[in-house]
Amino acid sequence: MPNPTDGVSNRCLFLDRDGVVNHESGYLYRREDVRFVPGIFPLCRCARSLGYRIVVVTNQAGIGRGLYSEEDFQSLMAWMRAEFAKESVEIDAVYHCPYHPEHGIGEYKRDHEDRKPGTGMLRRAVVEFGVSLPRSILVGDRCTDIAAANAAGLRQAFLLAGTEDGCTCEYLAVGSLAEVEAWLLANA
Repeated sequence: MPNPTDGVSNRCLFLDRDGVVNHESGYLYRREDVRFVPGIFPLCRCARSLGYRIVVVTNQAGIGRGLYSEEDFQSLMAWMRAEFAKESVEIDAVYHCPYHPEHGIGEYKRDHEDRKPGTGMLRRAVVEFGVSLPRSILVGDRCTDIAAANAAGLRQAFLLAGTEDGCTCEYLAVGSLAEVEAWLLANA
């Protein structure tokens, strides 16, 4: 079994943030508002034990809308990564897209390849870590997450129930992160 810290793993568990890592709460930027989704830590520990890298890929239109700053986002993510570390989970990277083509302000009012359903954030992991997209999976809660996973050619996309359903792309619908963990173990 590959050692997830040996630098040779090329599989990745991509996670959307809001709705998958933490409960959706609007434009989240304060640590006191974070509520982790049940099962996120066991899922990530399982993925790491199977040799997956863990990368968060998140649209952050709240930055583009001027609701909070890049610094607010980075501060929250540093705290969240520390919370994961307390649970014996290393997050390899956090990629975010602050742009919004309609509601962005100033330099943030534009479309960008990183904004899901674009594949830019997924492709960044290929460049940074040598990730094999066809060997990787994504867990999201919106159709844009699933569309990005399909467009990038990921092995599997999971749509976590609760935010959207009926996406036109290919995915497995799951009611909990424990179901994704069971899939990982069954397909190791």
